Amino acid sequence: MAARRPGTGESTPARVHFRSLPEAGRAEKFEALAGTSLHDDSWTDCPSDWRAPFLPRRSAEWAGYPALDQLFDYDGSGVMPGRTWVIAPDTQSLEARWKRLQAETDPNKKEMLFHPHLRGGKPGDKHLNKVVKEGLTGHRHAALSVANDKGPMNVPQRYGFRSFDRQWIIPDARLINQANPNLWATNSPRQIYATAPHDRTPTGGPALAITSLIPDLHHYNGRGGRVFPLWADSESKTHNFAPGIIAELSAPLGFEVTPEDLFAYIAAVAAHPDYTARFAKDLKQPGLRIPLTVDADLFAQAVRLGREIVWLHTFGDRFADPAAGRPAGAPRMPEYGPVVSKDGTIPDSPERFPQDISYNGDTRRLHVGDGYIDNVSPAMWTYEISGVPVIQHWFSYRRRDRERPVIGDRRPPSPLGRIQPEAWLAEYTSELVNVLHILGRLVALEPQQAELLKRIVSGPTLTTDRLREAGVIAEVPS
Repeated sequence: MAARRPGTGESTPARVHFRSLPEAGRAEKFEALAGTSLHDDSWTDCPSDWRAPFLPRRSAEWAGYPALDQLFDYDGSGVMPGRTWVIAPDTQSLEARWKRLQAETDPNKKEMLFHPHLRGGKPGDKHLNKVVKEGLTGHRHAALSVANDKGPMNVPQRYGFRSFDRQWIIPDARLINQANPNLWATNSPRQIYATAPHDRTPTGGPALAITSLIPDLHHYNGRGGRVFPLWADSESKTHNFAPGIIAELSAPLGFEVTPEDLFAYIAAVAAHPDYTARFAKDLKQPGLRIPLTVDADLFAQAVRLGREIVWLHTFGDRFADPAAGRPAGAPRMPEYGPVVSKDGTIPDSPERFPQDISYNGDTRRLHVGDGYIDNVSPAMWTYEISGVPVIQHWFSYRRRDRERPVIGDRRPPSPLGRIQPEAWLAEYTSELVNVLHILGRLVALEPQQAELLKRIVSGPTLTTDRLREAGVIAEVPS
């Protein structure tokens, strides 16, 4: 409802008031509306600045924490391939798709297989006859169109497709609509990426995810998000945190904070379900905020815990430290972890290619087609990233029928995407076991993260006011 009194002018911002209906059924909402008055005390004031959202002022606690994007110097979109056939959970599918594309002699069919990006019904930036001047850092680049390329496919690169779902991509600038060259140019064996929702509110599970791989646009949970790299260069010499933030944090702590320390701290604080639940009301206005403790002991505890979180999210690729219980390689639960017995081997014959996955809580058994994995806890099975069940979503890209419904009036994807293995691959089983072990260890750490966050928010923190006064961050919205 909008109202304008006589005598008001365009130079004065309007007063905005807000109230929420109860989180209940439709009948209860209508009942609440019937009892609503413009003069009762259930309305709260919204911020008065010109570009503020029509939402209540955030709690003083929440507003005092710096926003995640204020802590980093750069954040951007992940890779937007624009065509599904350039990504697969195995490399042999990509090789077969490339060869099929090359073998097509009919120009119209070949263009349909390539699946060009359309603008106004015509091929857009990336199309079959496009000659791309620059390739992706670290990968072979052919300075000719795909239509004229008779050479081999670029060697596939492991790719952060979704949280806990590592797939493969053809690293070829001619095939990817928006590759985000900055991500490829700054990629390295030490690079780490955090991904988090940007224009949406996390609804459950960790509020951010981490990967050592160049991430997809939809890495966090399949619905967009932003990417926050640790390093700003491929040599890992320049960190990507906002200038001055590490110095401002180091001063009250009494020791020098490293970029890896701060990244691990953020992972410990936000990459767990209690963060999402604790700040659920504040997160209704999208955008994560990170409470930065100035308690040296708490900070050190968070760093130790965060390094393990990063190690798990990256499948052991980052922050490995055998002395700290983080050996190199795929993480494993210390005991009673997921295991495939001889009788439970997932069949690798075409006629028994798994189509369905299910879970039996009584036997703690995960059924994959005619095979199964034992010692799977209910928490592993139900682990989610903002409403997306990780295991079920992971399996949907590897089952026999991988067709997905076309949303709206979008074009169906290229038929190349239907080229896949004729049977379940052993590497699928190995990776599924890896994911289950990782989820099991993450679940075991959640109580520690919850208790740590409780202690952090109960104590002194480095506030947005202090960071703004120091010139480290820009003006903070109310």
